[in-house]
Amino acid sequence: MRDGINPTRLRLPGDTSWPTVLDYLLARFPHDSVRLREKVAGHEVVDDRGEPISAETPYRAHRFVYLYRDLPVEQPVPFQIEILHRDDDLLVVDKPHFLASTPRGAYVVETALVRLRRELDLPELSPAHRLDRLTAGVLIFTVRAGARRPYQMMFADRSVRKEYQAIAKYDPALALPRTVRSRIVKERGVLQAREVDGEPNSETRIELIEQLGDRARYRLLPHTGKTHQLRLHMSSLGVPIVGDNFYPTFYDVAGDDYSDPLQLLAAAIEFDDPLTGAHRSFVSNRRLVV
Repeated sequence: MRDGINPTRLRLPGDTSWPTVLDYLLARFPHDSVRLREKVAGHEVVDDRGEPISAETPYRAHRFVYLYRDLPVEQPVPFQIEILHRDDDLLVVDKPHFLASTPRGAYVVETALVRLRRELDLPELSPAHRLDRLTAGVLIFTVRAGARRPYQMMFADRSVRKEYQAIAKYDPALALPRTVRSRIVKERGVLQAREVDGEPNSETRIELIEQLGDRARYRLLPHTGKTHQLRLHMSSLGVPIVGDNFYPTFYDVAGDDYSDPLQLLAAAIEFDDPLTGAHRSFVSNRRLVV
């Protein structure tokens, strides 16, 4: 790890038409050819044994190489992360809107994971789960590598109770509470997820907390964690979440436009600790704007 950033891991394809590893890298990243040659010359690209790649290292299919990509220029996200809890195993934070949980695409440094690794000097910090960039609220990280798997499996096994809140239009004809079940698919490279016919793979209980004029505050209790599940389920009921630029219809918003945050909050998480057995509960201090 370098300054809070993990190296990129590349698996060499089965095609063996490249005589050297460098030839493959140059073909895959033609716009980075100068920097790739510099990195290889500086012994900054290594194989899966940690041995530096040279310009003559022969290509071997299905092996791994590791390198640090040059970071994109990022606009700082002007919101702070609040720490809710910290011990030897867990770091629990209150993530703001517009801050990605982990590096992906255009957001690398301006992510909760990298910020916290740098600010708290926690090189082994890892997410136990994730929140969308536009969703605020309770986010849990593991502090050390040895604690990572038990907490991640806790989320994978759905033994965590998660409560979200959302602001959306009030519809007096919408009977609540209700449980929404549907089959959600998310295709690689497609921005929106969608609901299709078939056996349900997602489930959310939706409750009305309070009416706020022509809007309302809702409690969302997901049993599953499909991509954009809560946003899709609210939209399917005819009450899309305020500030949602994906559902029901996508519209573009500049990355540095913070004027209309998605009114979706990961309000609380509770679970029985997989290491100690103790019951844990964490609640967000943030409040959605009506």
